[in-house]
Amino acid sequence: MPVKTNSQLSYKGLSKKRIVLFKGISIILIPLLILLLIEVSLRVFHYGYNFNVFVESSEDHDYLVFNPDASKKYFTDNRIATTGNRELFKKKKDNNTIRIFVLGESTTIGYPYFHNGSFHRWMQYRLTHNFPNKKFEIINLSLTAVNSYTVLGFAKQVVNYEPDAVLVYTGHNEFYGALGAGSTQNIGSNPYITNLILKMRDMRLAQLVINVYEKTKTAFGSKELNPGGSRMQLMVASQEIPYYSAMYEKGVIQFRSNMDKLLNLFNERHIPLFVSNLVSNEKDLKPFVSFSSDNQKFSGFKKNLTLGINAFENRDLNAADTYLKKADQLYNFSADCNYYLGRINYMQQDFIQAQNYFIKAKDLDGLRFRAPEQFNEILTQLCKKYPNTYLIDTKAAFEAYAGHHIIGDELMVDHVHPNLQGYAIMSDVFYRAIKKEHIVPATTEKEMTFEQLLSNMPVNTIDSLSGVYRILNLKRHWPYNDQHSADTNKINSEEATLAYDLTFKNAKWADIMNSLYSYYITNHQLLKARNVLENLVLEYPTDADLYERIAMISGELKDNENTLFYFKKSFNLLPSFDKARFLFVNYLKLDEPAEAMPYLNYAINNNTSNFNLYPVKNFTDQIIHLQDEYKKDTTNIPVILQIANAYLKMDNKDGASKYAEKVLKLDKKNKVALLLLEQINNKSKNIVRN
Repeated sequence: MPVKTNSQLSYKGLSKKRIVLFKGISIILIPLLILLLIEVSLRVFHYGYNFNVFVESSEDHDYLVFNPDASKKYFTDNRIATTGNRELFKKKKDNNTIRIFVLGESTTIGYPYFHNGSFHRWMQYRLTHNFPNKKFEIINLSLTAVNSYTVLGFAKQVVNYEPDAVLVYTGHNEFYGALGAGSTQNIGSNPYITNLILKMRDMRLAQLVINVYEKTKTAFGSKELNPGGSRMQLMVASQEIPYYSAMYEKGVIQFRSNMDKLLNLFNERHIPLFVSNLVSNEKDLKPFVSFSSDNQKFSGFKKNLTLGINAFENRDLNAADTYLKKADQLYNFSADCNYYLGRINYMQQDFIQAQNYFIKAKDLDGLRFRAPEQFNEILTQLCKKYPNTYLIDTKAAFEAYAGHHIIGDELMVDHVHPNLQGYAIMSDVFYRAIKKEHIVPATTEKEMTFEQLLSNMPVNTIDSLSGVYRILNLKRHWPYNDQHSADTNKINSEEATLAYDLTFKNAKWADIMNSLYSYYITNHQLLKARNVLENLVLEYPTDADLYERIAMISGELKDNENTLFYFKKSFNLLPSFDKARFLFVNYLKLDEPAEAMPYLNYAINNNTSNFNLYPVKNFTDQIIHLQDEYKKDTTNIPVILQIANAYLKMDNKDGASKYAEKVLKLDKKNKVALLLLEQINNKSKNIVRN
């Protein structure tokens, strides 16, 4: 028998090791390859959801739009997942475009008005009018019933789409919003584990496993959704979360953790981030849940609380104050006790102390639909931590407008949602902040003031009424249970009928707006008809036809400023010879030759008429140069007369008259100017005769 050498033994040992290694690799790789094959197959057959925040628009392939399925990633039950706006923005950002993303929850999307009631639409209207030569893409990615988990998840994709700024308002849904500490849509109490699971949910295989689990759970008698429950009820698992309890602390930890990640994300990418603190109804909302104590240690608390509330209701403020302060000394964790002490101090005009009590009552409210003041402190601390992050003090702005600086029903429609004036104020705070940080150009001469915004903003009756209907309906259900809330069935106008259909019959907003427009046109109410079109153009800012229709109605209303403004917007989106001709002719009539020139050049290069426009261009060039001379010396009569003559040769009687009158103010007997006016008058008479 041959003897094996050392090298043969070594080779044999090495071969065994390789076999073991290959087997080990196979044991790991084969399951991974199988999982990968399943994942690829599921994607090929379009199983599950695409959770990308943006998808290509079906209307125009050059644009992206908010993915309606994106929210499903954050809800454990997709039946109650919410959807948001569909605001288009270009795949390839134009050079002259300012792109702003908005992230948040129901307040941020404009509940209960939505559409043009939301703060970002107020800001969009103001920016568009203040900077007409700029393009603005303001994309609101906010959703109802979500919180910082969704905001953070969306932000991770937003950073890749060239934002010039990002605006954030979130915090009220931290306990009951999707994945919140006290929510039915919860998958864990640790923010790190929750975010890891969220990352895994992008895989179709993970979605398959979750769906199988949910169906199995349902098959074995798991609790179904309450079909009669409101969304608020459907989202709430823990109706009682005491202040500083373990559940409360989980909410605080998740908010701080997610917001810290959010701010750090934008800071690392050097993207300006504007984060607002939170506002809520402090003065006019009695706490939903107030805890009392049966402990003997707090003996006498309930008695004093009851006596105090009874005395308050009987308008005996002194007795009420005595009893309630005694109750608060015995047990100082009662939301109701603090709320009534706030009411007493408010009625006694001690507004500083009243506000302290109201805020404490809000913080002690066991049903956590209003963010505690601790969240505003967290936001303040985090904004100081990161450069390029700016705290928006919306709370201070609301307090400035609120009676005695305490926020109540005059600015809020319910517990946390502003009314239309409140949303306007919110827009103003963000607007001033982005201007201060030079996200938008410096102030223009014709800048729209806040007062003008309140007057001009096209919020129509439909949106206002539908907001009222939604709130009245909300307050008839849990947790308000206000059976005395006004009846929404009292319909006494076309607007009210359409608003009711929008709110309760699932009618589409665009269809309702078109019906309202037709109603106003039929009844020759042009101003209201234009208002509707302005609403539509804020919703669909890439629709050139809408801008042109507004311009045409503005022309009928003899509103030259808006006629030109909207024709320019339409031209910028879809240029044409006819639009260009209209614009350069009207700018020349208004004695703005420099504004007319770009449209005149376009008309010459795209001339579809038999008109020779070169003489008009030569005269326009001449006037521009003469006006430069005139600005240096406004008493130079020969220059003024040359401008008047040039306008007359273009048959622009308005421009010629304007400058002839300027000459006569300097020299009442100037023969050339008098002759010019005579020629203009004769031309006008001939036109009238013909």
